[in-house]
Amino acid sequence: MKFTELTIHTTSEGSELIADVLWRYTNYGVAISDVKDVIALQRDKAMYWDYMDEGLLEEGDVLVKAFVSKEETDKVLPQIREDFEELVNNGGEFVKFGTLETTKREVEGDDWLEIWKKHFRPLHIGGRIVVCPEWIEYEKQPEEEVVKLDSNMAFGTGEHETTSMCLKLLQEYLTPSSVCIDVGCGSGILGISAIKLGAEFAYLTDIDDIAVKSAAHNSEMNGVADKVKVVRSDLLSDAEIRADIMLANITAEILCRLAPSIPKNLKEGGVLILSGIIESRLSMVLEAFGAQGLKFDKQLKDGEWYALSFKL
Repeated sequence: MKFTELTIHTTSEGSELIADVLWRYTNYGVAISDVKDVIALQRDKAMYWDYMDEGLLEEGDVLVKAFVSKEETDKVLPQIREDFEELVNNGGEFVKFGTLETTKREVEGDDWLEIWKKHFRPLHIGGRIVVCPEWIEYEKQPEEEVVKLDSNMAFGTGEHETTSMCLKLLQEYLTPSSVCIDVGCGSGILGISAIKLGAEFAYLTDIDDIAVKSAAHNSEMNGVADKVKVVRSDLLSDAEIRADIMLANITAEILCRLAPSIPKNLKEGGVLILSGIIESRLSMVLEAFGAQGLKFDKQLKDGEWYALSFKL
């Protein structure tokens, strides 16, 4: 089978949003190549190279690659460009997306699929959660909870700093009686993790149809579908549903837009966990949610990203 490899030139802060757009048009894989990840590995001593070209450490474009079937390329490429334009119009004031130059090349066969899969590994996050691609066999250890994710419906695998920090904070606040709401759920990783950790129920919302299908599929695969409800929406329209913990891992500007609507679904004394925030937007988010009567509780930082928790 022949594929088209699309390569988008963007920035570190824009790469996840660009990847989310591309996932709407492929089941064959999206990959982000960012030199900052290499720098972080060296800094954290997670990996060691005997020799590294100094030129590699110079910041430049972040490349987001997606693979689509050759037959679909001409159809989806204009749609992808329209989605990029909408993304820039909605968030370009807050997030720098770079040139968004797009190149394409034909790829023979599907050997790259196996190469792409080798990039993933079980991720241990926050002491108890292990996020594992569905094709990898993993032996669960005592006290661990394994969350399996389907490779064809990504939208959040736990590898990104924002997702990882949300999972860490979730493990700090969650109790067995917790009801959780995940706004912009993507793959469903946060809500599914909440149930695996013992939460009573989780409501997952997203405005993207593919994300909704992904979250529902992953809930079924993890055996938690009876304790999860997935809906296509910005937020829950039912104000009677109140959460002990609400999570929103989106972008700062969208978080601020949603801020006035969030308290209606949060119990008194409930916890709000936010991420997708860069330093230049930190004060903006703190002010927006403080104005809703939410009290700042904790802050995590990983790389250029922040996660915040508030209490109502």
